[in-house]
Amino acid sequence: MNLLGTVENTEKAIKAVKDMFQDNLSAQLALLRVTAPMVVMSGTGLNDDLNGVERPVTFPVKDMGDERAEVVHSLAKWKRVKLAQMGVKPGRGIYTDMNALRPDEELDNIHSIYVDQWDWERVITPEERTLEYLKRTVRRIYEAIKVTENKLYVEFPQIEPMLPEDVYFIHAEELLRKYPGMSAKERENAVVKEHRAVFVIGIGAPLQDGKPHDGRAADYDDWSTVNEEGYMGLNGDLLLWNPVLESAFEVSSMGIRVDEDALRRQLALRGEEWKSELMYHRMLLEGALPLTIGGGIGQSRLCMYLLRKAHIGEIQSGVWPDEMRSICSQHGIRLV
Repeated sequence: MNLLGTVENTEKAIKAVKDMFQDNLSAQLALLRVTAPMVVMSGTGLNDDLNGVERPVTFPVKDMGDERAEVVHSLAKWKRVKLAQMGVKPGRGIYTDMNALRPDEELDNIHSIYVDQWDWERVITPEERTLEYLKRTVRRIYEAIKVTENKLYVEFPQIEPMLPEDVYFIHAEELLRKYPGMSAKERENAVVKEHRAVFVIGIGAPLQDGKPHDGRAADYDDWSTVNEEGYMGLNGDLLLWNPVLESAFEVSSMGIRVDEDALRRQLALRGEEWKSELMYHRMLLEGALPLTIGGGIGQSRLCMYLLRKAHIGEIQSGVWPDEMRSICSQHGIRLV
């Protein structure tokens, strides 16, 4: 399905989505755009460990005595340090264009080596470290997506709006009980097909079956604090029903970030206490970083969804296996 017709129209629509959404997001959350690094120094704890097994791209820096640097996976922790440096007060925050390389990704129509996100972070108060505050923030982000979809329809009327009025919230534990015997991805597909826009709460902590719904590092999202509904976790994933792919489609992961107690607890649960000696973790444990909420929103992912594309390679230029290029060509999917 190619509603935009030409590559030129697709490129125009990509720019329109990116321009409109970042303005809408900034307005909803009171965010200032800042410049972001593509590289951080190894051994500082600043890089995102994702699920703990992905290897960052690393290299020696000649003019720094061959100290090693690494390409970011995301800016989940860097943003919090930036907020401390800027002295940002509660109620305001920052966002940035994050460009990352994740060479261990399994390449398919929604995963690529190159990752582009709007990484955002907002300073909060101790009283705002609640599930209710998380939900309010999710609704604001969802509203920014809906406004973008409606504005896109004005410029490209062939792309009709399809997002539901509100987002449906469910904890990963409730999802497990609702769909016993299914895998995590199968549960996501079932609930998102029914509700079309779903935020799954509690990503990272083991559920009743002993498995987490999905992986999350121990040192940014708080997935171990018991929330006011009695479940573990102050974080989650925003999923939309993608009619082109006929599946649930993640556009954002986010959460209230760990405080000192949650960081100690989660490092212990993962057997990663040694990280407490890294620069970032020492700053947090010594109270040098503000309390925050934050996340990442996939730029190519959101464009792919709003423009009704079947492959992320229709949005971003990347490297793909020859077999994948051949299959896409057979189905009329043109990779840029």
